[in-house]
Amino acid sequence: MSGFGEMGNLLKQAQQMQRELDRMQEELRGARVEGVAGGGAVRVEVDGHGAVARVRIDPACVDPAQASMLEDLVAAAMRDAQRRAEALKKDRLGRVTGGLNLPGLS
Repeated sequence: MSGFGEMGNLLKQAQQMQRELDRMQEELRGARVEGVAGGGAVRVEVDGHGAVARVRIDPACVDPAQASMLEDLVAAAMRDAQRRAEALKKDRLGRVTGGLNLPGLS
């Protein structure tokens, strides 16, 4: 019967790990990281999962009247690329897993 006790402990550890992973996922959603290029001329802010939150372009690099529109377009293009990459990842992983949605792989 000691095997059942060990199994119960393993189950508790797995549940605790899942709660910790869920907490970490939530923390990552709220985290912000900034990437910089061109000596600070372009700045991109992403969350802990890499999702684009904001794009800033120094107006000195473009026509100041167009800077805001350009920032929006760059952010939209980045989000579109991320969506496409996610779809590609799901497609490729689906081929390997036979369509099963396995935790940690999606």
